[in-house]
Amino acid sequence: MLEKVRRLFADLHGGGKHSSHFDADDYRVAAAALLVHVATLDHDLTGPDRQRLGALLTAQFSLTDALTDELIEAAVAADREAVDFYHFTHLLMRTLDEQGRLRVVEMLWKMAFADGSISEFEDNVMWRVADLLAVSPRDRITLRQQVVGGRSHKGGT
Repeated sequence: MLEKVRRLFADLHGGGKHSSHFDADDYRVAAAALLVHVATLDHDLTGPDRQRLGALLTAQFSLTDALTDELIEAAVAADREAVDFYHFTHLLMRTLDEQGRLRVVEMLWKMAFADGSISEFEDNVMWRVADLLAVSPRDRITLRQQVVGGRSHKGGT
């Protein structure tokens, strides 16, 4: 408790740590780490994928550009340290209701489909994460179809 008060005053006076906005138990870090994992299955998180990730996070969590960059850095670090998806999905299960978990899966599909196709590895990760988030196979497939269909109607954006 005392540490949280100390951090609050440090943030108000500009003396807080750069990553103080996103604690390890922040559900936004968990969601972003899953997105980072999906984004980096095929290659590093650079260029268009990083921009797509930033746009998804900014829109979902109403963040400034600086906070989005901070969240991405926290997520990259969390993904690098993770041995599996359980820590992230367990935190999301405790924090989010069904609609929130469905939004996370939708964001994951958008990230996976950013390059225009879904690889076998991406599909497998989506299946495992959705299962851990108690998202039914039907909902997972429906969300995938919505994302794919939405991209084709928007001219690939």
